Amino acid sequence: MLRRTKIVATLGPATNTPEALTNIIMAGVDVTRLNFSHGSASEHIERARRVREAARATGRFVALLADLQGPKLRIARFKDHKVSLQAGQTFVLDATMDKNAGTSERVGIDYEQLISDVARGDILVLDDGRIEMEVISVDAHSITSRVLIGGPLSNNKGLNKRGGGLSADALTEKDKQDIVTAAKLGADYVAVSFVRTAEDMHVARQLLRKAGSDAGLVAKIERAELAHDDEALDAVIKASDAVMVARGDLAVEIGDAELVAVQKHIISRARVLNRAVITATQMMESMITNPMPTRAEVSDVANAVMDYTDAVMLSAETAVGDYPKEAVEAMVRICLGAERHPSMHQSKHRIHESMERIDEAIALSAMYAANHLKGVSAIICMTETGSTPRLMSRIKSSLPIFAFSGHHSTQHRVVLFRGVQTIPFDSSTIANEHTNAAAVEQLLQQGVVQNGDLVLITKGDYANAQGGTNSMKIVRVGSDIR
Repeated sequence: MLRRTKIVATLGPATNTPEALTNIIMAGVDVTRLNFSHGSASEHIERARRVREAARATGRFVALLADLQGPKLRIARFKDHKVSLQAGQTFVLDATMDKNAGTSERVGIDYEQLISDVARGDILVLDDGRIEMEVISVDAHSITSRVLIGGPLSNNKGLNKRGGGLSADALTEKDKQDIVTAAKLGADYVAVSFVRTAEDMHVARQLLRKAGSDAGLVAKIERAELAHDDEALDAVIKASDAVMVARGDLAVEIGDAELVAVQKHIISRARVLNRAVITATQMMESMITNPMPTRAEVSDVANAVMDYTDAVMLSAETAVGDYPKEAVEAMVRICLGAERHPSMHQSKHRIHESMERIDEAIALSAMYAANHLKGVSAIICMTETGSTPRLMSRIKSSLPIFAFSGHHSTQHRVVLFRGVQTIPFDSSTIANEHTNAAAVEQLLQQGVVQNGDLVLITKGDYANAQGGTNSMKIVRVGSDIR
């Protein structure tokens, strides 16, 4: 069985030797990531050369992904290198103090614009969310906060604001220089960190082309603004060749509770808009120091695969971990296992099951048509037993399903079905040629639909006939409905 999901592995000290690099490529790595947050230009160029050499030697094609650092916001340094913060204490971020003189009461900051980006009540997070603080006050040169979650804090740890809203540009001067390096080493993809708008990607593409590279651009989705704005997210995806669900900083900005739903949404939008998508960060974190993944990590990788991500990514596991080859092998096993699930061989955009019953075929076909035809506002299902709306409710949809029935038992039964509303309707008292118009009129009176809307209707040829749904019709509200 050929593995369909691709594996991205980050290079670092653990994979510096030719043997280690060859081992992870042979184990199944498809893309190697050069993390420009660490290392010099010459080191990245040398690593890229080694990747090309190892790939040729093993007869495999392995892509190079140059990952730009972006505006990584950090605190400065402590005079004793490390402090411990206690919950409830006051801690000050001071833009004017010596960058090497931090204490357990205050520390300098590298990004002084932060003072203009925060206000009283904002939550600041440090060290990938391990430390949380609430802003108490802000003056011209400092931010005073109360520690909510304490712990050890050392030099140059990352700094962010819960909910996003920081004004730092996506591309720093360092990034612009690194784009030239990425072009020089022949990167196949360049990832842009902390993307805010589609314009960030357009600028990056211009710089990349000016540097003489036609590499694809990957937008790292890690800002709350994109997670909460579908229009902005879609624009960024369209401006990119691929996107990365960068779960580390994304989780810091939006909170852990929202992360899973946002991840699934980004994957879905990327696929709808015909762009590749990489799911990244802490996928097999325990394998930095252990030869086997946890069951939670197995589930995490498998669920991303079953959401149809194009690739899953290893970070510290292969960059600095003790078991880089084993981490890749474990990820390969999990991907193959997830891909064997029957749902992975069926299109989510099509009805893929054989059916023996006419009413079932009508119900599922109706939902497919309603979900894909623009302008449909409601679905009317004339039903005796509730069987057809039950079948309809198995299909994901945002459209309301209205079960029209003259039977009290049916009306009570269908209220359990997802997305189904019931409307009392005795079709036996209405001439068959007027039934559709009468049903639509009820929705019109209730304000559910309005003139010009499309409504999809299913029913049987004969009233009071169980299992008799055999027809589907789409009508326009306000027209002559038959």
